[in-house]
Amino acid sequence: MTSQSEHTKKAPFNPFQTVGAAVLDFFEKAGHLFSFLGRALYHTFLPPFFPRQFMRQIMNIGYYSLPVVGMTALFTGMVLALQSYTGFTRFNAEGAIAGVVVLSVTRELAPVLAGLMVAGRVGASIAAEIGTMRVTEQIDALVTLSVNPFKYLIAPRIVAATLTLPILVLIGDIIGIYGGYVVAIYNLGFNPTSYISQTLDVLTTMDVVSGLVKAAVFGFIVAIMGCYHGFNSGRGAQGVGAATTSAVVSASILILLFNYLLTQVFFS
Repeated sequence: MTSQSEHTKKAPFNPFQTVGAAVLDFFEKAGHLFSFLGRALYHTFLPPFFPRQFMRQIMNIGYYSLPVVGMTALFTGMVLALQSYTGFTRFNAEGAIAGVVVLSVTRELAPVLAGLMVAGRVGASIAAEIGTMRVTEQIDALVTLSVNPFKYLIAPRIVAATLTLPILVLIGDIIGIYGGYVVAIYNLGFNPTSYISQTLDVLTTMDVVSGLVKAAVFGFIVAIMGCYHGFNSGRGAQGVGAATTSAVVSASILILLFNYLLTQVFFS
């Protein structure tokens, strides 16, 4: 007769079972995400529309993010000019600093840093707001009142983020290039006319357009991840906190991933 200890003995560790469970969990979450994405896009382009909600999100996502994006772009351009000068003086290539600053800011730094800053500020805000509405059953109340939550809550945020982030990045481009100009002229002793001429000679339309396209994609990612995690938030304060963290982390990772993919498309 088997003993009690033999019945309660734990099953041996099975790595294949662990890996399989992780893979299945990943595909399950990916399926939920793509289903949510399809529903969000479907309701974004069909009436009814809520222009007041849209304008409110334009202010929250775009206008109130401008100081953060502007300060980030300014100091990034200034540091980039200093670091470029430190490295290029070893090779007597100080004249390339203007080109490095303008290309780095417009192609990469402005859209990526703006996307990450907006993900931290707006993505967390969207997830917390919608998650709180889920916890307090306000979303259920909207359904009871025959208001589609995808049209009222999610569609305005997606459209607003996709449209406003390119504007933020364009402003960030100007501020970042100006920051590099200030350091180059007043700290490193460059000639203003020569620096501006070199900047204009290097900069092309594709450099700016590629950054703005990236910004639109990043804005969409921030909005969709914030809405998804907030809409599927767990119950209680802990669930809202977990949704907020997941929204910021997932949006940041996807921004870096899509930055590489879009760079490969534009400049390969």
